[in-house]
Amino acid sequence: MEWIKNIEKELQSQREVFSNHFERISIKKQELDKKRPLPAIALNRIKEDLYIEWSYNSNSIEGNTLNLNETRMVLNEGMTVKGKSLREHIEITNHHEAIEFVVQLAQKEKSITEKNVLCIHEIVMLKIEKQFAGCYRNGAVRIVGANFVPPNPLKVNLFMENLIHFIQQNPLKLNAIEMAAILHHRFVWIHPFFDGNGRTIRLLMNLYLMQKGFPPAIILKNDRKKYYEGLNQANNGNYNKLFLLIAQSIERSLDIYLMAHPGVNYDYMPITSIIEEEKLPYGQEYLSLLARQGKIDAFKEGRNWYTSKKAVNDYLSNRKRKRIVNIK
Repeated sequence: MEWIKNIEKELQSQREVFSNHFERISIKKQELDKKRPLPAIALNRIKEDLYIEWSYNSNSIEGNTLNLNETRMVLNEGMTVKGKSLREHIEITNHHEAIEFVVQLAQKEKSITEKNVLCIHEIVMLKIEKQFAGCYRNGAVRIVGANFVPPNPLKVNLFMENLIHFIQQNPLKLNAIEMAAILHHRFVWIHPFFDGNGRTIRLLMNLYLMQKGFPPAIILKNDRKKYYEGLNQANNGNYNKLFLLIAQSIERSLDIYLMAHPGVNYDYMPITSIIEEEKLPYGQEYLSLLARQGKIDAFKEGRNWYTSKKAVNDYLSNRKRKRIVNIK
């Protein structure tokens, strides 16, 4: 298939950019695997908080106006929020049910199937658009702000079959992060449903990651612009921004799980605090740039970046070694 050849060609030039970042994530996953299982109390709390974050951010990206605390109240207390539409409430509860379904699938099945895709979409759209829930679109669609037009509806079935076969066979021997990004982009490009594509693919991507032993990756509402830019750039064959965003989302979740384990000391601090405490040759703006580029071990909470003194010192040490090698 031509699209697979194009991906293979583009990956050759882009893999090297992320090799260190991918290796760092692999090391963290191995560390987490060694520490499993987490204490039940800690694990349940992480899951509860992470799944609420997941529902909040995924729906917010699509325009839902419930904030994080309101989302928590809807899910934990069954409350309705004054001034918010019925649809917004249903979007939240549907998505949470879809998460529970995805978690069950990840424990039972080792690969993604077409049935998985349709069932996830059906749950996402239940009680919202019943006639289209769990059904591929049979008409043309256009996406505001996108730099492409989704394919003819008559081709959706074939394109989805090809995508699922690609995931199951992995002919390019992609690592889990690369596959998550390619799956994400290709699904959005096919745009198989009239509505609910974004929420469905973020659930589907996490089904794939959880099947590979990763925690779910949450694309944050605050990264919405970066997210759409990454998808648009991928339409032109440049996956760098999408790889980076998904890698950072995975690493953030790994950090959350690792920091919850007894005896693990990940001393993450706001970049501003590290600048104040350490005599560094770099300022806050430059360290924030390194964090955004994935060049130092860091994660994002809200609009703030967190890193550790060790991550900054490791970067400085690597820079010094590279300079010495270049001088020689």
